[in-house]
Amino acid sequence: MPDKKKYFVVREKAVPEVLLKVVEAKRLLDTRRVATVQEAADQVGISRSSFYKYKDDIFPFRDNVKGKTLTFVMQMCDEQGLLSEVLHIVADYKANILTIHQSIPTNGVATLTLSVEVLPATGDVSAMIEAIEHREGIQYLKIVARE
Repeated sequence: MPDKKKYFVVREKAVPEVLLKVVEAKRLLDTRRVATVQEAADQVGISRSSFYKYKDDIFPFRDNVKGKTLTFVMQMCDEQGLLSEVLHIVADYKANILTIHQSIPTNGVATLTLSVEVLPATGDVSAMIEAIEHREGIQYLKIVARE
């Protein structure tokens, strides 16, 4: 039976500390702040074996989405200009909006489905999503597809 890979998107607070340290060690190596895996492991406080065990299994969300389409659903307050602000955030990060579907607001809340193409020039996708999520008036945001 072929080995099927499953991917999960989890918030940072749900990721075990050792995995976050592996990500930090990889960043140190990528930015050449350290020259060896041993130096990176020592600096972040993990063993070399932990680094090697997890290095291919964890990466920042943004590292694996260039050229992909992200679809997310959000619930937002029915406030004048809020949709425009969300779209402006996407534009600021240089992502391409492919589709927008907004429901008719019920009880002052609308559901928005947004598909965004992540381009080579797109900035940090995690930061973009976080900027949208923390915008006043956004009640809920969930990534529902990555293609």
